[in-house]
Amino acid sequence: MGFLGSCNKERGQGVKGPSKDFASYILEPLNPRILIIMEPRIILHLDMDAFFISVEQRDNPLLREKPAAVCGSLSRSVITSATYEARPYGIRAGMSTQEAKRRCPHLILVKGNHSKYTETAARIFSLLRKFTPLVEVASVDEAYLDITESLLLFQSPHHIAQSIKNQIRKCERLTCSIGIAPNKLLAKLGSRLKKPDGLVVIKKEEVGELLKDLPVSKLNGIGPKLGEALNSMGIFTCGQLGKFPVSILSDRFGIIGERLHEMGLGLDDRPVVPFDEGEDSKSISHSVTLEKDTSEPNILKTVLLQLSEKVSRRMRKDGFYGKRVVVTVRYSDFFTFSKQKTLSRWVNSGDEIFKQAFEIFEAVSHPKPIRLLGVGVSQLKKEWYQLGLFERRDKKDSLLKAMDRVNERFGDWTLTWAGLY
Repeated sequence: MGFLGSCNKERGQGVKGPSKDFASYILEPLNPRILIIMEPRIILHLDMDAFFISVEQRDNPLLREKPAAVCGSLSRSVITSATYEARPYGIRAGMSTQEAKRRCPHLILVKGNHSKYTETAARIFSLLRKFTPLVEVASVDEAYLDITESLLLFQSPHHIAQSIKNQIRKCERLTCSIGIAPNKLLAKLGSRLKKPDGLVVIKKEEVGELLKDLPVSKLNGIGPKLGEALNSMGIFTCGQLGKFPVSILSDRFGIIGERLHEMGLGLDDRPVVPFDEGEDSKSISHSVTLEKDTSEPNILKTVLLQLSEKVSRRMRKDGFYGKRVVVTVRYSDFFTFSKQKTLSRWVNSGDEIFKQAFEIFEAVSHPKPIRLLGVGVSQLKKEWYQLGLFERRDKKDSLLKAMDRVNERFGDWTLTWAGLY
């Protein structure tokens, strides 16, 4: 099949966004006489295949069709990406290079070049926006697309997915796997089912049969420890999870019990949240993976305050105020969730953001040690004085700006709130 758009042949060039003439990208538009009745949502999940090492193979033919892996350094480090030729040896991301070499003595190690990977990813994500403006970048090698309304321009979900795959192969000489489904949970599952270079469409009427005998560990968000806990309760498949009493799941796992029940049924109402670069940014956030999993309240409180400060400094640097605070938590078993709170006023100071973030955090019982914390602010606006006509914040704004100048000159945390220590 033919293709849309053109490739940026000079890899060092900056990436430009799609043309405003959206229709210019359409190769095979639909017959306007055909009426499309769309499902409520059609979500596409794109996952690049062994991304880091595939980029290295693309640029170095000597690595092709050989067991090879990208690592942080060539001495003591961990594997971040391994070729499919290396995986039969049990080599996977997170494994130490020493263990990888023990399993496969002829494994070729390549020191990672993250600027090259992010530049490649930026070109790919720019390509995705030719098909829909609703693109959520989930990581450097994966993204969600809401293509529900794109069907007015393109032939079918399968056509959109195949077009994306073809253009990535043509422009970047890389492969990806794509899942298409009614929601993000199932779309990500689909992208995993036929790797590498797969394309899986999960229809709404097929969900029950697909999940009936599918191991719970196949669902994104159910890591090894959570999977073991579910297995100990006699829950091995998604079908069993969907039928299990919610009350018992909630007693065992707290707030995530209801979410687990929904996952077992294949339900997921999370929207695709695009990140719009430049002045119209919709959110600013920071997250951190803790040095070790912990349930220690003082440590977690300090981390939340540090993250709130980082977010607030970025907001002030770009002249933003926000009204919605979001807290993200990832437990030791990798189960991750976010909770948010919409405020009645506009904020951009670290202490105000922290106060709201801590209230959100404390409102949830945390049944397991925490691995990652994140704080974000969304519903951003500039020119706060137009948003709150009778608010007088000049004195506090001057204090915050003075703190920012001191910290920029003498280093982070030279001046901060007393509660941080």
